Amino acid sequence: MPQLSPLNWILLFVLFWVAVLTLSVLVWWSGKVFFQASNLALAGLKENKWNW
Repeated sequence: MPQLSPLNWILLFVLFWVAVLTLSVLVWWSGKVFFQASNLALAGLKENKWNW
């Protein structure tokens, strides 16, 4: 493995955790949106209690 400067190791560390956090947020968001969509489909045409 080639030798990297300390700055490159820090950048690789940050890039790794940004990728992990981005992936976890995407998984969470897709699960949340899927759950809402199925919940709304099952609920049918209920009256919305929110004004927006």
